Amino acid sequence: MEVLFNKGIPGFEDYHEFTITNIEENDKFKMITSKKDENIGFVAISPFDIKKDYEIDLNDETISELDIKDPKDVLVLNIITLGKSLEKSTVNLKAPIIINIKNKKGKQLIMQDDRYKVKEPLV
Repeated sequence: MEVLFNKGIPGFEDYHEFTITNIEENDKFKMITSKKDENIGFVAISPFDIKKDYEIDLNDETISELDIKDPKDVLVLNIITLGKSLEKSTVNLKAPIIINIKNKKGKQLIMQDDRYKVKEPLV
């Protein structure tokens, strides 16, 4: 799936077009790769695979910006910071990537919720 981030991803504002693919060895993991520079990429996972009770409250600005009409059209992914092993890897639950799968628009949302950590253990 190709996704357009109109404002880029924080820290990578010059990169707007990304491709999201499954990682072959484990389809829970996704690879988010810049179309402009293949060296820019992130490994991501659904937050619901980490915390079953993960909750996200999309603000009106995000809903409008991504033109979300139905909650079923939303894909939520979180970026993983790879460690030397899976046990040392973390996932950023504080800043989910929100994608409208209908129109392929995305944005990284930085939540002000103290329930979630930037470095939540992956396993």
